[in-house]
Amino acid sequence: MDQDEQHADDVDAALQAADVMMRVAARSVSEVEDIVTSPQLRVLVMIATRGPQTLGGVAAELGVHASNATRTCEKLVRLGLVERTEDPDDRRFVRVGLTAEGSSLVQRVIGHRRSALADVLAVMEPAERDAAVASFRAFASAAGDLPSADGRFTLLLPGAAAGL
Repeated sequence: MDQDEQHADDVDAALQAADVMMRVAARSVSEVEDIVTSPQLRVLVMIATRGPQTLGGVAAELGVHASNATRTCEKLVRLGLVERTEDPDDRRFVRVGLTAEGSSLVQRVIGHRRSALADVLAVMEPAERDAAVASFRAFASAAGDLPSADGRFTLLLPGAAAGL
């Protein structure tokens, strides 16, 4: 096998693993789709990972007009998943933060993802699992460990404990 073929095989293997992880993420989203929409979940995960956000920050992250972000957040307020507060740095702005119920929903989604991936790792032989884990770490490091800006696909919250 020449170098180009090996590279193509390596990429195919990475895509196959990514496909499994994407399906895990998609299944966890489907568990809450009767409660929130995908854009609403993105807002919840963004707040969970970055802390309270201004409506302008939400709009920028979603790539929508501020009025759309306001409507999205208003729906989340009505659902009891976020709360509005004055921005402590500038009272002209409103910040949205998670309520306990919103945090619980995000933890549920991330917990589903962790559990599903743990199930896959559990069926692997110990040596294969160790090699896979080392490879995952090397892959994340090579990518710069950059967190996903798109909360729909976030698998790990900052400071998440192994028992999440």
